[in-house]
Amino acid sequence: MVRWLRSIRTLRVLWGLAALGMALGCIAPSAPASAAGENPKYVFLFIGDGMGMPQINAAEIYLKSHPGQAGSPTIQKLALSSLPVQGMCTTYSANSFITDSAPAATSLASGFKTDNGIIGMDPPKKKRFVPVSRMAKEKGRRVGVVSSASIDHATPAAFYASVPSRKDYYDISRQLVDSGFDYFAGGGLLQPKGKKGDQPSSIDYAKEKGYRFVDSREEFLKLRPGVGKVLAFAPRRDEDQALPYALDGDGGDVSLAEFTAKGIELLDNPKGFFMMVEGGKIDWACHANDAAAAVRDTLAFDEAVRVARSFAARHPKETLIVVTGDHECGGMTIGFAGTQYETFFDKVRFQKGSYQAFDAKLAAYRKSHSPKDARLADLLPLIEADFGLTVLPPGRKAALEKMAKAGDRDAKGRLALALTPREQKLLEESFVASMNPESLKKGDETAYLVYGGYEPLSVTLTHLLNQKAGIGWTSYSHTGIPVPVFAEGAGQSLFQGYYDNTDIARRLMGLMGRSPVAVASR
Repeated sequence: MVRWLRSIRTLRVLWGLAALGMALGCIAPSAPASAAGENPKYVFLFIGDGMGMPQINAAEIYLKSHPGQAGSPTIQKLALSSLPVQGMCTTYSANSFITDSAPAATSLASGFKTDNGIIGMDPPKKKRFVPVSRMAKEKGRRVGVVSSASIDHATPAAFYASVPSRKDYYDISRQLVDSGFDYFAGGGLLQPKGKKGDQPSSIDYAKEKGYRFVDSREEFLKLRPGVGKVLAFAPRRDEDQALPYALDGDGGDVSLAEFTAKGIELLDNPKGFFMMVEGGKIDWACHANDAAAAVRDTLAFDEAVRVARSFAARHPKETLIVVTGDHECGGMTIGFAGTQYETFFDKVRFQKGSYQAFDAKLAAYRKSHSPKDARLADLLPLIEADFGLTVLPPGRKAALEKMAKAGDRDAKGRLALALTPREQKLLEESFVASMNPESLKKGDETAYLVYGGYEPLSVTLTHLLNQKAGIGWTSYSHTGIPVPVFAEGAGQSLFQGYYDNTDIARRLMGLMGRSPVAVASR
C-alpha cells in the first residue's frame, strides 16, 4: 500500500511538472533532440510559406492533368514529397491557433513560441532568441538565407533578426548586415532607407561591411567561390520587392532554384553550411485564392528542393534536408460543392498569368475608361486568353452541346469553360465593383467575404476557374491546421511523427549539440 501511494505521489509530481512546463511555454521536444552518431555537415531547411498538404497535393495532381486527358486519377510526386521520412507539425503561435509567418518562422528558427507579429523575441519583448542559423555560424559553418519574398520579410528575418514587429523593416535590414552571414539572396529590401526614406542606405551599409552586392542576372551568374559575403537581389522584383510569380516569369529572371544552386556553390567548404530557403509567394497566391499561381510557385519551390537533393546525392552521409511549411494559407481544399466528387485540374492550365498580372491589365483598362463607358464585353477576349473562361452566345452553345453529345472532346472542353448565367452575373457584379473601387468601403464585411480586399474582377475570375477545376477555399488568411514535414539524410529519423514546429528547430540544434537559447534583449 505504501509503495502504491508513493507511486501515486510520484505521478502527481510528474503531472504537476508537465503542467508547469505547459504554462511556461517550455514543452520539451516529443522525441530525442539528437540522433546518436549523426551530425550533418550540410543542412538545408526549406520552408514553403503558406504550404500545407493541399498546396502540395494540388501541385502533384496538376502535373498529371492535361486538357482532354482520360483515364484513372493519378499524381506525380514532387521532389519534396518523395523524401523518405515524413512527419507533421502543429503551427499555432503563443497567442493564436492561427499563426502568422513571424511567430511560425521564429518557432522554426529558434525553438520558442511567440505572439503574432513578433520576430525572434518572447511575447513580452524582453528576450531575444538565438536562431539555429546563428548557432551554425558559431560552429564555423557558412550560412545562407534565400527567399522568393523580400529578404527582410518575416520568414527569412527570423533566421537573423530579433524585432518587436515584423514591420520594423529598416531595423531588420541592419540586423541582416550585422549578422555577418555569408549569402543572402532572392527578393530585395522593403525599406532600405527607412520608412520615410531618410535613413542611411542598408545596401550601402552592406557594401561597407564587405558584402558583394549584385542585382542583375549577368553579375549573379558570374559569382564564384572566394567572392566573400554576398547580397544578391533578383533582377526583376514586384512592388513588394519579391520575385515575380513563377506563372509570370520570363527568361531574364533568376529562379529560386538558381539562387539555391548558387548558394551551394558559394557556401560549400570543409566545415559545411546551413541554408534556409523559403518559397514565399505560395502564401501570397493563396491569400488571393489563386490556385494556378500557388501551384506554379509550389513547383518552383520544389525545383529548389530538387537542387538540394542533387547535392545530397553526392554527399549522402553528410547532408540533411528538411522541408516543411510555416502554416497553411487560404483553407485550400481539393473539392468544391459545385463539382461534388469530381475534379478537373486540367482547367487550371488555362490560366496564363497570376491574379497580379491581370490586375495590371485591368488597371490599364480603368485608366482609359470611366465607369459610365466601361463594358465587361471589352474584356471578354482578354479573360478568355488569360483564364480560358468564355461567354457563349446561345446559338454557339447549342452547337457545341450537339457536338459534345456526339463525342467531340474539344466541344466538351469548351462547354466546361463556358460561364453559366449565375457565373456571368457574378462576373458582371465584380466588374462593376472593380470599375467603382470607391464603392467598396473599408470594413464592409460583405465585400471582404466576396473579394477579400483584392481586385474584385481578378479574384472572381480565379474563384470561377478554381471552382470549375474542383478547388475550394475557405479564407483569405492563414488557417490553423498542421503542416507536413519531409526529411532525408543524416538525422532524418528525428523528423518522423507528430510534433510542434518548435521541435524542428530543437532537433536541428540537437544535431549540433546545442539547445534553444533566449538572452536579455539589447
